[in-house]
Amino acid sequence: MGARGLVSWIVLLAACTTAQAAEHGVKALSPERLALNPGELSIVLSQDWQHPLPEVQRAVIVIHGRLRNAQTYLHSAQQAAAQAGVLSTTLIIAPQFLNERDNTRHRLPDAVLRWQGNDWMGGQPAISPAPLSSYTALDQILNQLNDRTRFPALREVVIAGHSGGAQVVQRYALTTRADKALQADGIKVRYVIANPSSYAWLTKQRPVATFDAATCPGFNTWKYGLNDLPAYAEGQKHHQLEASYVERDVTYLLGANDIDPNHPALDKSCEAEAQGAFRLVRGKNYFASLTQRHPQGLNQRLVEVPGVGHNGDQMFTSPEGQKALFGQ
Repeated sequence: MGARGLVSWIVLLAACTTAQAAEHGVKALSPERLALNPGELSIVLSQDWQHPLPEVQRAVIVIHGRLRNAQTYLHSAQQAAAQAGVLSTTLIIAPQFLNERDNTRHRLPDAVLRWQGNDWMGGQPAISPAPLSSYTALDQILNQLNDRTRFPALREVVIAGHSGGAQVVQRYALTTRADKALQADGIKVRYVIANPSSYAWLTKQRPVATFDAATCPGFNTWKYGLNDLPAYAEGQKHHQLEASYVERDVTYLLGANDIDPNHPALDKSCEAEAQGAFRLVRGKNYFASLTQRHPQGLNQRLVEVPGVGHNGDQMFTSPEGQKALFGQ
């Protein structure tokens, strides 16, 4: 075996081992708890927000991927903020969406919310202790930030995620209405979607020429499309969702080297493959669909990060990532 083949094998083995470890429960629980209505969410923050933070001008909510390693993402966002020179004026919030395997490994307190598998990605309700949608949990974080007694200088909230976390952010941006209250109070809300495996498409059209809907009946079912929306989006018509979504400030942050069609964490389902062969092209296809449907223009943009593949830390700390997160 050549040196390159050996390196590839080691990388693949390491990725699989990490994923298998997560399937047996996360190694570390976030140390803090956020009281929600109902239940509690594990969370880690860059600053103590129980007291007023008059210096904070921006809050960044960063969503972990399927490994549920919230502290890793907190560290990446802190590093990016430090490099951009805005760490002292930025509150970074990293929620942790736990599942039943984490409960088996750590014996979670009864009040801590946990989901079935990766259901938190699609906004599905928790399985215990109450059926709270992961998106409703994010709504409640936004509600807490909309408190001028605690955050008198807050002018912007950024909701960002990489990989599985980016799947959350894209679909949350499509379905939420919680950002309207912040915007009414003069707080801008932006979304940064970095390297997700798939998107919730707004139409039944798909970009892959060989795609056959007859052999993939779920291609347009949530979370890949708008059929069978989660209870969180109840009462919203498809055209209403689209109209609100295209007005939101969204950055699709794509690694120029995230082009491996056999990446071990890539969604290889027929529903995802209908969107393209790998993450970079899936993001480009999705953005092209949006621009075709809205030729008048979007409040959204696609930004490629040169030389970076599927790596959240490198994505957020890159110059392009810092600009997307902090406008720097």
